[in-house]
Amino acid sequence: MPASYEVIHNSSSPLFGAIYSAIWLGESLTLRKASGLLAGASGVALVAGTGQTHGPDVSPLFGIAVGACLLAAACYGLAAVYIRKRASQAKPAAIAGASQLCAGLLLLPLLPFDTPHGVITPAIIAYVLCLAFFCSAIAYLLYYRLIQDLGPTRALTVTFLMPIFGIFWGAIFLGESVTLAMIGGCALVVLGTAIVLFSPKPV
Repeated sequence: MPASYEVIHNSSSPLFGAIYSAIWLGESLTLRKASGLLAGASGVALVAGTGQTHGPDVSPLFGIAVGACLLAAACYGLAAVYIRKRASQAKPAAIAGASQLCAGLLLLPLLPFDTPHGVITPAIIAYVLCLAFFCSAIAYLLYYRLIQDLGPTRALTVTFLMPIFGIFWGAIFLGESVTLAMIGGCALVVLGTAIVLFSPKPV
């Protein structure tokens, strides 16, 4: 699956967060929010359907990749709500550090089954360390702090930026094409998320 497709699917995490918040935090799931969820789901379906028919180079495992991305988004939404409900007093640094440590330990046994396909150069090591430090360690520290200060629903608004940057970086560094269907699906996901997150308060 192209990276730009992945980031669009992953940006649906606020939609899952809204559902979990309605179940466990008592937030109302209004008709407006339901329409936002429907718009977001339509966007995901549009991107997934486009990817499945996007030329002969599409892997037959594309559907599994879509499912994995949506599962990740669902887990993001669930984790945010769980932290808000059960661990609101925990320090963001502790949660960020523990989550990264547990993720590393879980992935470690899989390392022998997916060895590097090329030479590991100092530049590659530097790139990986930068990604780990800036895009994971610091990013999660800020993210968990936002969950404590603003709540899970509003903290998940950071995903608004994901499709924009994902499509941009995919086109520049990976040479991925940007199609009208991809832009339309991305717009539906962002629109649906905006409707869910910014529902007007009753007067």
